[in-house]
Amino acid sequence: MISLVVSKNGVPIRLTDERWAHVIEEHGELADLRQKVLQTVAEPERIVEGKAGELLALRELETGKSLVVVYREGTDDGFVITAFLIRRLRAFEKRRQVWP
Repeated sequence: MISLVVSKNGVPIRLTDERWAHVIEEHGELADLRQKVLQTVAEPERIVEGKAGELLALRELETGKSLVVVYREGTDDGFVITAFLIRRLRAFEKRRQVWP
């Protein structure tokens, strides 16, 4: 199954079962959060640049816990690379913010 959401740049972003299996293999705590991952791409609180051309969508899930979804956009579509939870957003404050 492929899930699709539209990024803030209007690009359809896909999350395949294969990629989702990779995400939860590495980050089992996300197993029940597939919809939150998709929502974070579609409705992030902010987006910052990655180090290799990818984008990182950030969204706070609860006080002190945020979801980071790493994805790549192409001309016609894009895809989720990975996702993970973090407690401190400080590491992302030095990256260039691209949205809002």
